[in-house]
Amino acid sequence: MRLHRHGAPAREPDDEGSVLLLTIGYAALALVAVLVCVDATSLYLAQKRLDSLADAAALAAADGFELTIVDDEPVAVLTSAGVRAQAQLMVDEVGGGATLVSAATPDGVSARVTVAAAWHPPVLTLFVSEGVGLEATATSRTALR
Repeated sequence: MRLHRHGAPAREPDDEGSVLLLTIGYAALALVAVLVCVDATSLYLAQKRLDSLADAAALAAADGFELTIVDDEPVAVLTSAGVRAQAQLMVDEVGGGATLVSAATPDGVSARVTVAAAWHPPVLTLFVSEGVGLEATATSRTALR
């Protein structure tokens, strides 16, 4: 035990309060990191679901061909109206709030479909209260063999 010059015992430095503050700070930082990861994962999964919907709608649209005979050979021909109708049916059936932005055929054998949806974060909504607009485009080709 150390003594002051007046004979009173000297107090040891007390750093329990600083350790508590550091622990609280690190816990808050870890909580924020977890919440940001939850939001990022939710955004990633929402985009993947939208990509899958675009793929499914493009595949359904490519199956909406009209069969014609050219030089005694069957030819599958897509029309933009047919592509849009088939894609709209798919989006309405499994879209889950997504909307069909465009659906057309650029060349008569491909169906190009674009769908959109809004993503809202499950936590930390204060920073992205309006949500984030997501969009996905997929192309599928039809072929006869």
